Amino acid sequence: MARYSEKVKLKRSNLEVTRMGLGTAPLGGLFKSVTDADGEDMLQGALDLGINYFDTAPQYGHGVAEVRVGKALRGAKTPFVIETKVGRVLRHVEGVEPEQWFPDAPRDIVPVYDYSADGIKQAFEESLERLGLPHIDIVLMHDAEDYIKEATENAFPVLADLRSQGLIKAIGLGMNYVEPALQIMKGTDLDIALIAGRFTLLDQVAQKELFPYALKNNIDISMGGVLNSGVLANPVAGATYNYLPASDEIIAKAKKIGDFLKERDVPLMAAALQFPHRHPAVTSVIIGPRNREELEANIENFEHKLPDSLWSELEDAGLVEKLAI
Repeated sequence: MARYSEKVKLKRSNLEVTRMGLGTAPLGGLFKSVTDADGEDMLQGALDLGINYFDTAPQYGHGVAEVRVGKALRGAKTPFVIETKVGRVLRHVEGVEPEQWFPDAPRDIVPVYDYSADGIKQAFEESLERLGLPHIDIVLMHDAEDYIKEATENAFPVLADLRSQGLIKAIGLGMNYVEPALQIMKGTDLDIALIAGRFTLLDQVAQKELFPYALKNNIDISMGGVLNSGVLANPVAGATYNYLPASDEIIAKAKKIGDFLKERDVPLMAAALQFPHRHPAVTSVIIGPRNREELEANIENFEHKLPDSLWSELEDAGLVEKLAI
């Protein structure tokens, strides 16, 4: 069996997710437009190729990604796991300028942070409606680094109630920053955490405290942002790192890693996509293709055979931190 479509049971629920999941920020038009046809073709390709884990959010295209994902999954012939997020609600606001992340998103519908109990309920109910699905499996508290108290005291109790009623099966968080994520994890009873960009070829900070805590408390980790928003796909001037223009220093570091890998006939993308799974805390890697061609390329790189000694060689060369378990 291919590794990317191998299913792993989550520790705190009966859900099984594939080792490669599909993230849908690009499907919502992150930085660049995606047509309905390309989105539909890519989603169907993921289902056809055995991926069963789909991550989305109201923010992605201001609802566009959820609508597209729901349409595809309603026709799915095999079981799937759908994950979305709360913490923002979509509200009608007139005369809004295009935003930098999703420039093609509807101008009159904008995501607004709302970590009140009512806001969490509203976000969940509206996501169900946009998805058009009878259930949502996993709900994550989204980008709560500035709402730690609210996420812990307002959002989590609402989600815990939904979980106790069987309306959702797992609760988690989706964040780019380790320290606030760890604070929320310690203050709640989470099942899963989606951490973006913090255990990659360029940044291994998540293994210091967050991964050990997750392992000790049986919290599954999904790793997003494994290309650090683009620079590890193509480390050239103009590439993005953590969703902002990459510095010369970051581009140089990514190039140095790429050159090291090239000497060993290893594509940079292959190492980047496979790197997170070297840590036992990581259950799934979330990729974000824009079309079927990118999806298939990601799978090919994920399945690319790496030399057994590659990670230790990268460590010995000082290009990545030594694995801490």
